[in-house]
Amino acid sequence: MDMKKRITLELRNRNPAEIAELVVDNSRSADGEVEGLTDEFTELEFLSMVNVGLSSLAKLPSLPKLRKLELSDNNLSGSLETLSEKCPNLTYLNLSGNKIKELSNVEALQNLKSLQSLDLFNCEITSLEDYRESVFELLPQVTYLDGFDQEDNEAPDSEAEDEDEDGEDGAGPTGDYDDEDDEEEDEDGSEGGEEDEEDEEDYAEEEEEEEDQAGVQGQKRKRDVDDEGEEDDDDEDD
Repeated sequence: MDMKKRITLELRNRNPAEIAELVVDNSRSADGEVEGLTDEFTELEFLSMVNVGLSSLAKLPSLPKLRKLELSDNNLSGSLETLSEKCPNLTYLNLSGNKIKELSNVEALQNLKSLQSLDLFNCEITSLEDYRESVFELLPQVTYLDGFDQEDNEAPDSEAEDEDEDGEDGAGPTGDYDDEDDEEEDEDGSEGGEEDEEDEEDYAEEEEEEEDQAGVQGQKRKRDVDDEGEEDDDDEDD
């Protein structure tokens, strides 16, 4: 499926300005260029174009709010200067599996002042001597290269961070729901208590009725025994 058609499908009849995340992985670009993306995607924060056959970013539209860009497994070797012009607020960039061979290829990323994390796995540049030291020196704003900082500390999981943020944001409402649940439980408990008392009263009444019936039956049996005794006396007299 070509990229333009894939983007149309991903929109699902929504306005491009409503889209914050867009994934078009494994679609096909026309002549190695970005297509289907326009300046209307003003709210786009995450864009993934993995394995789409890109060899140029020249037609990338202006995406001022874009923070994360996935471009792994393409054929990019240059034209990275476009990123600082069109996506000035990028914080994460994945260029793994592209045809980036020299430090000069990534030099254009110096103008991405907010860039914190850069991935260049499976690019020829990683085989250069002092590769990591050279990239950190060339791009001082970058904290994590290929998932680790200069002291080999692993980058935090971005998904875990998002979950933590969601958890903090949702703490208030969650607490409110818990309070409501407790109130409902209290109400249910009080109602249950009244029902239990009514059940105990009904049970006590049933026991009394059974005892009364047992007493009546006992008296009846006693009369029957007495009557039999009188009949036996009469037979002996005869």
